[in-house]
Amino acid sequence: MFSEEKLNKVKEIIARYPAGKQKSALIPVLHLAQEVSGGWLSSETMDYVASLLQITSIEVYEVATFYSMFNLQPVGKYVFEVCQTGPCMLRGSDNIVDYIKKKLDIGVGQTTKDGLFTLKTVECLGACGYAPMMQLGKHYREHLTPEKVDAIIEECRSKAN
Repeated sequence: MFSEEKLNKVKEIIARYPAGKQKSALIPVLHLAQEVSGGWLSSETMDYVASLLQITSIEVYEVATFYSMFNLQPVGKYVFEVCQTGPCMLRGSDNIVDYIKKKLDIGVGQTTKDGLFTLKTVECLGACGYAPMMQLGKHYREHLTPEKVDAIIEECRSKAN
């Protein structure tokens, strides 16, 4: 599944850990697998990762299903991961989620028909002082309002064209 270049990267990741502790490389290897698999992890991809790390498939599934950063179904080009824990909810994250649902005509866990946007709710992203907030790729979007959400959607649409 991985190219020669990616297999070398996997070997490099595994080498960071003591001999016999290759399971420690699981999260970074899952990130790599998700990157090369279109942003999500199929069961076949997770089985492949298990074989590379010489661990059981269930060990991979346990990690991939626990962390919200791993997608177990296809996602849009832009994934809106809105924090839903206490501080963000107190500052209106539930209203932001509702606004995004209406604006994009999707539910939580769904992707728009054009394949551009997926909406997820996630646990604490560690930026409570900037609530309500969401993660979009590697970046946080903070102090969200409906107007800011509109601007983010338009920014993403313009980048997609």
